[in-house]
Amino acid sequence: MPNRTTTLLPARPNARLLTGPAPILISAVLWGTTGTASSLTPAGAPAAAIGSAGLMLGGILLFLTSRGARSLPAVCTRRERWLLVLGALAVAGYPVTFYPAVARTGVAVTTVIALGSAPVFSGLLSWITGQSRPTARWTLATAAAVLGCALLVLGPELTGHATPMDLTGVALAAGGGLSYAVYSLIGGRLITRGHASDAVMGVLFGAAGLLVLPLVLLVDTQWLTTTRGAAVAGYLALFTVALAYRLFGYGLRHTPASTATSLTLAEPAVAAVLGVTVLGEHLPAASWCGLAVLALGLVFVSGDNPTGAG
Repeated sequence: MPNRTTTLLPARPNARLLTGPAPILISAVLWGTTGTASSLTPAGAPAAAIGSAGLMLGGILLFLTSRGARSLPAVCTRRERWLLVLGALAVAGYPVTFYPAVARTGVAVTTVIALGSAPVFSGLLSWITGQSRPTARWTLATAAAVLGCALLVLGPELTGHATPMDLTGVALAAGGGLSYAVYSLIGGRLITRGHASDAVMGVLFGAAGLLVLPLVLLVDTQWLTTTRGAAVAGYLALFTVALAYRLFGYGLRHTPASTATSLTLAEPAVAAVLGVTVLGEHLPAASWCGLAVLALGLVFVSGDNPTGAG
């Protein structure tokens, strides 16, 4: 458990900025750029390979640059080492479930199901495992954020023609949300037990990078040899994995995992804004209304600090 007496010490202004939701929100902003960045890859690059390559390169980089990552398994208890294994499997499971879901159900539906289910899974798992209990504020704010996310991403679908729902794709997308919730919960549990956030994230993502290595090597890797492909993979690795998850791990020191996963619903908002401003996409009125509802939900969940967090 963290040393509660440390909160009595006066915080420097720059330190105070990073003890609230700011690191989580910055991470979500970085994650929100992945769609725009991946759209710049050469035509024909497999979607799953793009995400897995970013995870592989970024995860290994995060491990190599994280102080204490190499020694973390040795200082962990046996139970904590099993948590590291489970967390790494959950991290590796995200691209394995999310990207195939995109291929079956489309970006919009997959994003809504994965990102919308993640905070729900996280809140329920936190409650079941005794890490924190959902507050009324968190429940209402998360419900608003999920509703806003659904309106934002599904706005174009609502104004077009309905398409049959692929149940396998829906299950895979929910699996992506569950994977995200599990490794967020495990990361938060290990960090609040006193382990350095850099070390925890380094081990989780370094191991996950090795787990997805066979997937990267088994698919067509020719796109990685091009200038654009290498640049996109490098950006995803450096900014959306190594930097984003370092910040996310730091944020988990001060934010319950259930609240953190709710805050990351900012990701589709960033992706939508980039789509309009950079890629020239059009958002209908329903999507803009969803963006407003999502922003309101994030404001309320940012101020939530469940007393049961531990």
